[in-house]
Amino acid sequence: MKTTKVLAIDFGASTGRAIIGSFDGEKITLEEIHRFENTPISTENALYWDFDMQFGEIKIALKKAAEYSPVSVGIDTWGVDFGLIGKDGKLLENPAHYRDSRTDNIFEKAFAIMPKKEIYEQTGIQFMQFNTLYQLLSLKLYRNDFLKRADKLLFVPNLFNYHLTGKMQSEYSFVSTTQLQNPRTGKLDDKILDAFEIDKSIFAEIVDSGSDAGTLKSEICQELNIKPIKIVNVAAHDTASAVVAVPSTDDDFLYISSGTWSLMGIENDTPIINEQSFAEDFTNEGGYNRNVRFLKNIMGLWLVQESRRQWKREGEDISFAELEKQALDAPSFRSFIDTEDTVFLHAGDIPSRIREFCKNSGQPVPETKGEIMRCIYESLAFKYRSTKEKIEKLVGKTYDTVHIVGGGGKDKLLCQFSANATGSKVITGPTEATALGNIAVQLIADGKIKDIKEARKIIANSSSLETYLPNDSESFNTAYQKFIKLIG
Repeated sequence: MKTTKVLAIDFGASTGRAIIGSFDGEKITLEEIHRFENTPISTENALYWDFDMQFGEIKIALKKAAEYSPVSVGIDTWGVDFGLIGKDGKLLENPAHYRDSRTDNIFEKAFAIMPKKEIYEQTGIQFMQFNTLYQLLSLKLYRNDFLKRADKLLFVPNLFNYHLTGKMQSEYSFVSTTQLQNPRTGKLDDKILDAFEIDKSIFAEIVDSGSDAGTLKSEICQELNIKPIKIVNVAAHDTASAVVAVPSTDDDFLYISSGTWSLMGIENDTPIINEQSFAEDFTNEGGYNRNVRFLKNIMGLWLVQESRRQWKREGEDISFAELEKQALDAPSFRSFIDTEDTVFLHAGDIPSRIREFCKNSGQPVPETKGEIMRCIYESLAFKYRSTKEKIEKLVGKTYDTVHIVGGGGKDKLLCQFSANATGSKVITGPTEATALGNIAVQLIADGKIKDIKEARKIIANSSSLETYLPNDSESFNTAYQKFIKLIG
């Protein structure tokens, strides 16, 4: 079989990469051809994404990729964020960053319009203040004149595709993150739109993962001196792409997509929306083939990343490897945090917030970097166990293996703690799950791979996987009871 090459452009919340995926009929090999910082624009009152910079980096990636002659391009990004297009077809302003403070304290206003439980019954989505629904509510309340200037709303990956091809679309997996979609119908929920007085005509057509997003505009081809290339709507929400790449031979498996966020869940044919899932705030997001990713959003390695940035701001540029070593050397099970507390959501001095949380909850205050890192790692591992137990209760079955995909799989200490805490075998890899899922969907769309089941076998065959077995179970079990009593 002739080798087929495709280009995956994967935007994370802090960096972006362009990766060539080459498929020889048996394995997919990856080559990173471009990497860039995805730094937001911070003003006195707002936090925005730098769209011109981002689109410029996409052009650089396309230019570099031309020598590989890829048959298609797919773009995935984080969820929920969007740009507004005016009647002249131009972007009105940079998309707001989901960590912007404009949705602080928004829930009280939202639930006055529609009760929380009713919102959940219609959407099945976890309540996070930055969901698209609440971003739009904030605009209606405080910038309605600006919102009225918009002719169309395009979610970030589709906004990139629009500027590449001229086609306005909304990819299914991304729309499912917004708390605007009904997971039973796969359509925008009229009850939600009507209650919040959101104009349905502002949204582009919802299309499936793997569908055609158009061909690169002739003017961009001329500008970059490259040939036209097909753009594919991959599973545009990065977690949906990552889940495509879980290397499981079973149809039913438990995964953590581990990076800035840890998204822990299962794949399901239908949404799970009931009293228990509402009480536990689980989410039903869409995936490839319109399946349901039933999962929990957990704060994840943001806590580690932002702590390191804070220490760097203070003049100490310490590596992740050194932080992991200091965590291993620190005393165990002294202090825990609720990783989901909104005090940890925004950028800034996370170490001080951790100390304050521990002080306010009557625990020993972690002082050293190692103690803070140990607190983060153990809290995350116990959060994984708590989430696993809740999922098992909701679906009525147990999982003896946890698949960790994404960059977090490189954090060996967290992976071992996760095995110890959950009492389960942990299989890590691929670390480039999002890019591999993006690439796999393009290859399926091109007819080179039959379906997602075959894609997962190929990805498993193409990846280096590592297994962690639980140990130190007794001490972790004892500490977990302390965690549950404190955090709940």
